[in-house]
Amino acid sequence: MRSRLHKTFQSLTVRNYRLFATGQLVKLIGVWMMFVAQDWLVLQLSDNSATAVGITVALQFTPILLLTLFGGVLADRYDKRKLLLIANASFAVLAIAMALLVVTGLVQLWHVFVLAALLGTANAIENPVRQAFVSELVGNTLLPNALALNSAVFNSARIVGPAAAGGAIALFGLGPAFLIATSAAISPVISLLRIRPQELLREQLPGKGKRPSSGIADSIRYVRARSDLVLPIALVAVVGAAGFNFQVTLPVLSKVVYETGAASFGLLAAALAAGSLAGALGGTWRRTRPSAYVVTGSAVGFGVFSILVGFSSPYWLVLTLLLPTGFFAIFFAQAANQRVQMGCDASLRGRVMGLYILVFLGTTPLGALGVGWWSERFGPESAIWLGGVASLLAGVAGLAWQLRRHGEQLRMRFRPLPAVYVAPRSPAAPTPPIGRS
Repeated sequence: MRSRLHKTFQSLTVRNYRLFATGQLVKLIGVWMMFVAQDWLVLQLSDNSATAVGITVALQFTPILLLTLFGGVLADRYDKRKLLLIANASFAVLAIAMALLVVTGLVQLWHVFVLAALLGTANAIENPVRQAFVSELVGNTLLPNALALNSAVFNSARIVGPAAAGGAIALFGLGPAFLIATSAAISPVISLLRIRPQELLREQLPGKGKRPSSGIADSIRYVRARSDLVLPIALVAVVGAAGFNFQVTLPVLSKVVYETGAASFGLLAAALAAGSLAGALGGTWRRTRPSAYVVTGSAVGFGVFSILVGFSSPYWLVLTLLLPTGFFAIFFAQAANQRVQMGCDASLRGRVMGLYILVFLGTTPLGALGVGWWSERFGPESAIWLGGVASLLAGVAGLAWQLRRHGEQLRMRFRPLPAVYVAPRSPAAPTPPIGRS
């Protein structure tokens, strides 16, 4: 057990990574508190409109469509630590502005829309830089563990944040909940300032005259020529747009369908996040690049449980099924992230991760708008199971493509334990002669 715990948290022995992860954990708890409070605020300001929630989520993620590739270019050309300081400081200022509007009672729906778009802009620059920065903190040897711990940090915040938000809203109201959430936004700025630049494992930045001027097209050509990168990126495009829309569906499901309060909504979000945390920790033992079958298999698992959630009626059953749904959601996202990041050239990592995040998170505005519109007219349950169907079909299609491309097939064994595994496709057996068994 001691050995397994050491392997699980090995990256935390690196001081710079420990500071970075701590700052991110505190910030993300506040961010998830703010997201829950924001969704509740939008429902109040819009008379329970699922479309308004969808618009808010879309505005948060639309800048990713426009700026993430640019953020990846910046990550490959400039000091990532300084870029992260600027992006996180900007996010903190905007979050505080949102909290002050809510506390003073001046907030209107258009304020939320505008600040959601501005917060999304800061995130669009910060995301690819942060993804590429991890390798400078721990090096390539510990990179799989550090990426898995990043997911664990993210999903730990998803457990604590929504639960804390639901309790804070119920006990103190929206204004104080926003103040508590935004007070955590300064944490990553402090952590980044304490990181020792001399201990970072990075290549020397080229001089200003030697820095590449056009890197976006290079990254697209590079990925297009790599089928092992195209498959996970294509899968996250479909699953991200169709399946990862619980930020829209869960508040509507809680408030409109089950007619419960903020605390019950926070419990649904926490159940999804608890499963996600288990999925993230499940990948911390990985020391090599995950296979395409891990990526496609986890996409299939997510699709199956999303369908079950959508067709379930009792609140307790939905709450229970959100645990495995969250597990496969993050296990899939983490495996796809690791397969892309560990399979690309270090000099292109920022731009490739910018493209990955563009596809993964940039599809969310389109999905959020569609899911919000559908949920308002036909109910959030159908939006959830339809997203599950799309994710399941994408996973099966990706699995079939991978098997055919590499001449492999799925097999099942029952001893000593039942398992499904991949084996080379065997040639067709000759037809036995007549009269012989």
